[in-house]
Amino acid sequence: MKIASFQVDHLTLKRGIYVSRVDELNGSYLTTFDIRMKEPNREPVINTAELHTMEHVGATFLRNHDGWKEEVIYWGPMGCRTGFYLILKGKLDSEDIIELMRELFEHMAQFEGEIPGARSEECGLYSDQNLPMARYEAEKYLDEVLIQLREENLHYSNG
Repeated sequence: MKIASFQVDHLTLKRGIYVSRVDELNGSYLTTFDIRMKEPNREPVINTAELHTMEHVGATFLRNHDGWKEEVIYWGPMGCRTGFYLILKGKLDSEDIIELMRELFEHMAQFEGEIPGARSEECGLYSDQNLPMARYEAEKYLDEVLIQLREENLHYSNG
């Protein structure tokens, strides 16, 4: 049987913030978000170096965020390189994390300095980083999607 994420029509999926799944674990909930930065199969994917940089900068931001750090389980790239998965504690909706995503992508778009965890002793492929392009991709998503979110960018379409 196909898993739920493979049943989403990737030919019509828009960029946005989507609830991919909600799991119950011993009476607690985990919500997996699809942070979709690229329209699948319709625009170029994110190159691995900038995706890697966004993973490092994004995870560091989220795991240190005053309001959310205790809720963050995971931040990591999709294998198809069209976005990220974010797993948070709780039974949440896309609308619950709009401001957090705006803060995150603004942070990534403006990030300067040493990339967190990007030294050889800290990362398995430390040299595969591209901060300028990570900043570009973050700013593009912030400006084109997060600042002007609509219903079609927050809930999977049924058709």
